[in-house]
Amino acid sequence: MSDKNEFTFLNYNIVDLCIFYSIFLVLWGIAVSFVSGSNSITSFIPSMLGIPVLLFSFTSKVFPSKQKLFMHIVVIFILIIFLGGLDFLRNLFVHDGMGSIWASSSKFMMLISGGFFLYLCIMSFRHARKKATN
Repeated sequence: MSDKNEFTFLNYNIVDLCIFYSIFLVLWGIAVSFVSGSNSITSFIPSMLGIPVLLFSFTSKVFPSKQKLFMHIVVIFILIIFLGGLDFLRNLFVHDGMGSIWASSSKFMMLISGGFFLYLCIMSFRHARKKATN
């Protein structure tokens, strides 16, 4: 939980939200790989991107003096997640249909959730900037 001087969404600060999000990404990649029976390493892309988000989010919680640095690194990974999700649109417009339903669902999830978390991170950074100038 958080104090009143930091950005919150649903009563959680951005660090906790990113930890929850990273756990979701890791579990998503594992679940999709298992359910689809995929033998491809690419089905674990959400998990592979979720692990650094988890590590840097958790590290920013453990070392609050370095939180700004670690959370900027987290945002870079979230931006990569969002950009990776944009491939969903390419498949939608370039190919006939969406291809594999499992790959498409992962790309769509990365697009929507990555965009949403990118927005939350930007709002958190703006809140911190405003707080610093006051």
